[in-house]
Amino acid sequence: MTQPIYRRILLKLSGEALLGDEDYGIDPRIIARIASEIAEVVQHGVEIVVVIGGGNIFRGAGLAESGIDRVTGDHMGMLATVMNSLALQDALENVQCNARVMSAISIHDVCEDYIRRRAIRHLQKGRVVICAGGTGNPFFTTDTAAALRAIETGADVVMKATKVEGIYSDDPKLVSDAQLFEHVGYDQVIEQKLKVMDTNAIVLCRDQGMPIRVFNVFREGSLLQLVNGAAIGSLVS
Repeated sequence: MTQPIYRRILLKLSGEALLGDEDYGIDPRIIARIASEIAEVVQHGVEIVVVIGGGNIFRGAGLAESGIDRVTGDHMGMLATVMNSLALQDALENVQCNARVMSAISIHDVCEDYIRRRAIRHLQKGRVVICAGGTGNPFFTTDTAAALRAIETGADVVMKATKVEGIYSDDPKLVSDAQLFEHVGYDQVIEQKLKVMDTNAIVLCRDQGMPIRVFNVFREGSLLQLVNGAAIGSLVS
């Protein structure tokens, strides 16, 4: 058995990653597969923090463009991340993997409040910690929440799951000869606007020396290969 190169990782999932073939909401097959892959990594002794977006249900910035107050829209987006987190918790428990949803906004009837020391204790007990509610503040994306939680919990790397193979010079769906980068620097991501994560998240990771690995979530088995040291996708460091 290959020895994992990471002790603790943060997995950033976009809400759109849960859509699968659906136009809205969650594709049960996709979330079940993701849960199965997370459980497999946990069985290899790796501790996992997950941050999920809510774009498959609501996106605060998009709601603001339609006329809803931005703060209200962002709060709605935070609630969407709670729904996605609860769905992932259920999917993990269906494959006998213990998980806890911890929210940056208080919803005591359905999940715990996010408390750093409690989150670390859950990880040490072999539970997957699913961080919901973003940072708990409007105007900050779940990318920023992912960077923040990775730093707070002492993760070794942020693994950002996307729909493409990694970081490209242009949108590969629009530009056929877009270049796939194997490795880029934080400042290059910001200067060239490579859209890996938002600028706040990149700066947080840069200042704390937190590497970011971008990979295709739809390529089965990628997560386990990554924690075992495979050079899949793109690395920001």
